Amino acid sequence: MESEAPVGGMQANGGSSVDCDTSSTAANVNAAPTSSGIDLRSIINPLVDLIYWRNVKKTGVVFGGIMVILLSLAYLSLISVVSYTSLALLSGTITFRVYKNIMQAVQKSQDGHPFKDILEMDTNLPEDKVHEATDVIVRQINSTVTELKRLFLVEDLVDSVKFGCLLWCLTYLGAWFNGLTLVILAVVALFSLPKVYEQNQAQIDQYVGLVRTQVNDIMSKVKAALPIGSKEKAQ
Repeated sequence: MESEAPVGGMQANGGSSVDCDTSSTAANVNAAPTSSGIDLRSIINPLVDLIYWRNVKKTGVVFGGIMVILLSLAYLSLISVVSYTSLALLSGTITFRVYKNIMQAVQKSQDGHPFKDILEMDTNLPEDKVHEATDVIVRQINSTVTELKRLFLVEDLVDSVKFGCLLWCLTYLGAWFNGLTLVILAVVALFSLPKVYEQNQAQIDQYVGLVRTQVNDIMSKVKAALPIGSKEKAQ
């Protein structure tokens, strides 16, 4: 099966140079909307700003909130976390509502409901956007199933062997960490590694390029040594 052409100028075989800097990320984000009609810029741009700490206060609040919830799940059940979080939120809104009512009574003002703007806000999901998002998810699922079928049925021996090595490594990873720990580590990495890469891009690109060159050389030698790989290349 022939793979599709690389997108966004990325090298198909992973060349020695690494050009995934933040400028290229911004260029890809500012590209035209997908064929399904969903404008990814409205979704990706805020996420990029968050993980690159463009607004330290905003990112700190989001990162801290996520970590508090994940750490709570490590010690409490999901039902308990949802219940306590909802109770805290409800207590805050009730307290604020009572406080505003008292202040309106004392000052004899007619400010109305303190959450009037939020109550009148339209929170309904647009049906057309939901359908478009569903189409994108379905296409992604179909693509994943096709790729897994190709790997498990050994369409390409080298790719299947690499996939097997990945699964073997995951067995050790699963023995060391549980799923929640991996999620916590992933969140920490998401909010730290992009910023570290942005500040040390030249040095990281240099070392990653060397590693990728060595890996490509080894994989080329393995493909050349395998009889099946040589036969498919000759055909």
